Amino acid sequence: MIGLAACFALLGAASNAVGTACQRKAAATVPAGGGLRLLFALARHPVWLAGIAGVVCSAMFQALALVNGPMALVQPLFIMELPFALFVAGLLMRRGLPAAGWWAVGGMVGGLAMVLIAADPSGSHDQAPMVRWIPALAVGLGVMATAVALARASGSSLFRAAVLAGAAATGNALTAAMLKSASATLETDGLTAFLTTWQTYGFAVLGIASLVLLENALQAGSLAASQPALTIGDATVSLLLGVLLFGEHIRTGVWLLPELLGAGLILWGVLRLTRVVPHAQQTLAGEEAPAPASGVSPQLARPERSDGHTDGGAG
Repeated sequence: MIGLAACFALLGAASNAVGTACQRKAAATVPAGGGLRLLFALARHPVWLAGIAGVVCSAMFQALALVNGPMALVQPLFIMELPFALFVAGLLMRRGLPAAGWWAVGGMVGGLAMVLIAADPSGSHDQAPMVRWIPALAVGLGVMATAVALARASGSSLFRAAVLAGAAATGNALTAAMLKSASATLETDGLTAFLTTWQTYGFAVLGIASLVLLENALQAGSLAASQPALTIGDATVSLLLGVLLFGEHIRTGVWLLPELLGAGLILWGVLRLTRVVPHAQQTLAGEEAPAPASGVSPQLARPERSDGHTDGGAG
């Protein structure tokens, strides 16, 4: 069952990568905006709708993974979405990963393997009592609301991108937790029970909210600012929810050292990958990369959005 869950999780990561690449391509073609207005503008683009189809397929694979394995195993595997997304977008734009990019991918894969082997997630319940759900939702939604408030108050696009991505990551983790419960209800009690449990509507509403936060994070600043918070945040919050909500077990004690080393490798790989891949932001967005100004390193050249502003600068 664990192996099946891992396979479904990787398929979900790959599907989400395709969806993310399409969403980023669409996000680069609309003027900067916020909230639901941005979502309505994106909905007019067929490529964005194709991206949503990828996200829907990813959710189906994710649900299958979550009913077959612990959340602390399934969600960290979605870290592989970033290299999958760069690979897919690179194929579409005929841009291969440089050697340094492959080293970064190797660091992510190695770090992820180290974390999962050391943590050895096991023992999962499909449902959690409300006495656990209430504090989890209160803290998670509070973190998301605080992140949005900080983003609105900040004048830095890098900071806005990072905190909005962190809020989206928290929402994604909570969505996964509710999806796990709802999927288990569907499997054991049938469609009627699935349609009457609050988690079904919870993951739908929170999933849309997380999507809005993600789109705004992508518009707010560079990939190097948003992707680490999105990648590491989702895995970390999901692991905590797996343990605190569903009674999953991970090894601690001496195993914390390789777990922390693995997490450090993942973070290094994510940061490295978003910096060493030539024009990673444009590659993921499906744009032609502009030529950098004389004397400016390609890695430091900031992509121009369709509204005439550059990503990664002060807002």
